[in-house]
Amino acid sequence: MLHPVDWFSRPFDFNLPLWMYPNIIERLRGTPARLETHVAGLPKNILTRRLGDRWSIQENAGHLLDLEELWLGRVDDFEKKLPRLRAADLDNRKTYEADHNAQNLPTILANFRAQRLQLVQRLENANEDFVKQSALHPRLDASMRLIDHAYFVAEHDDHHLAEITALIKIFMP
Repeated sequence: MLHPVDWFSRPFDFNLPLWMYPNIIERLRGTPARLETHVAGLPKNILTRRLGDRWSIQENAGHLLDLEELWLGRVDDFEKKLPRLRAADLDNRKTYEADHNAQNLPTILANFRAQRLQLVQRLENANEDFVKQSALHPRLDASMRLIDHAYFVAEHDDHHLAEITALIKIFMP
């Protein structure tokens, strides 16, 4: 079976055609429902179980919530026409400090759904000039447009959903 590649090793090619923008927004809109489907009915001991140093299923869900502030903040950066997007915390301190395994999963899911709706609404209200607005992504050291940012977020979502799927297959064969 193929496993997800490490996120920080992953290359990106930001040259999507603008007609893809609505499709990407739909991916982003659907992530909360896909996440909820993945975790539905899983017992707490499976949701919070770690495999070595990998995050648990619940920690992956919490991490998606943790990054919503960054994604929305980068939309603000594009709106302000900043030359460089705000940097992510590459150590993921927010996720480690949140102790998501001790949290209530329905609360994590509800908060993620609410925050993702804010991001989707912002992206839906973007006109073509805004969608083409570009800035430098700090870690990748590459220019990206708002459409590329939306794609990056969708790919990050799918990366963690794939990790959750892999953990489910390991823990519940």
